[in-house]
Amino acid sequence: MAAMAGSGVSNQTGAAVGALAFPVLGPLGVVAVRQYVAALVLLAVARPQLRTFTWRQWWPVLLLGGVFGTMNLSLYSAVDRIGLGLAVTLEFLGPLTIALAASRRRLDAGCAALAAAGVVALMRPRPSADYAGMALGLVAACCWAAYILLNRVVGRRIPGAQGAAAAAAVSALAFLPVGVAVVLTRPPTAGAVLCAVAAGVLSSAVPYLTDLLTLRHVPARTFGLFMSVNPVLAAVVGWVILRQGLGGAEWAAIGAVVAANAVSIATTRH
Repeated sequence: MAAMAGSGVSNQTGAAVGALAFPVLGPLGVVAVRQYVAALVLLAVARPQLRTFTWRQWWPVLLLGGVFGTMNLSLYSAVDRIGLGLAVTLEFLGPLTIALAASRRRLDAGCAALAAAGVVALMRPRPSADYAGMALGLVAACCWAAYILLNRVVGRRIPGAQGAAAAAAVSALAFLPVGVAVVLTRPPTAGAVLCAVAAGVLSSAVPYLTDLLTLRHVPARTFGLFMSVNPVLAAVVGWVILRQGLGGAEWAAIGAVVAANAVSIATTRH
């Protein structure tokens, strides 16, 4: 339980620390550094045998790498516009949709309706609404759903974590020109680079290694239940580190999405 809590707090703290570098590097620069860190960690842990991969193995890896980069870029761009708590809540609709899509239970239909009500509350018309930021959060949700589905394909075709490591390497290579362009157009400061590297370590390296260890000791359903509190953790971390306060309607919407996910997982037999 301590490891799962630490993983969640580390993940959201990393995103918040990365947001501190936005004024200097922008979301694009921070994501580029995060992709580099994730690739270095996964390559060191998995040591993929890239030369042995066949095209049947490579094509889902290439797609996974593209989805991985797009997911992080859309999420961080959403964080820049609507704040950490709301961005992570919208992104969480991706795995929630995957969990509910294959179900035929009435209870899960109710969970889907509850989550939809939360989204309607978040996206209700108001003068301060940033619909571009919300759209980016929904793009991140679609990418997370695709990430889950592609990971299943990669996991069946490539042993261990080699596929994930290869996908991270592909994403990092794609972001190399981006990193060069950011350095040339927005000269980085030491503090901004340190924040971006910390975001990569806290949001990629620490959660990956911790979750890998945790899943050896706790059931997948317990792990999924604990994952459902991430939008709440994001809102709290955003308030503490970034001073991003939320109103009652936003907290109610976050609670609806979290409750929908928790109820669906807790009542699933398998």
